[in-house]
Amino acid sequence: MSKTLRKIGQNIDAKRKEKNLTIERLGELCEMGKQNMHPILRGKQNVTIETLSKIAKALEVDLKDLFTDVEVD
Repeated sequence: MSKTLRKIGQNIDAKRKEKNLTIERLGELCEMGKQNMHPILRGKQNVTIETLSKIAKALEVDLKDLFTDVEVD
């Protein structure tokens, strides 16, 4: 598991919790479903910019906020 993906997943999960969203609800807002959201939050799935953009929109944050403290592996 890449440190980059893990940190992005942690950032998404932190924003999700700040918004009091369940994983299921975030998946619905992103039109992805809960089963697809879990690997992203754990940093086990490489995601496209398009997917990250959907997640940022659902969380009502800027895309750059998902990259806070992310270091390239």
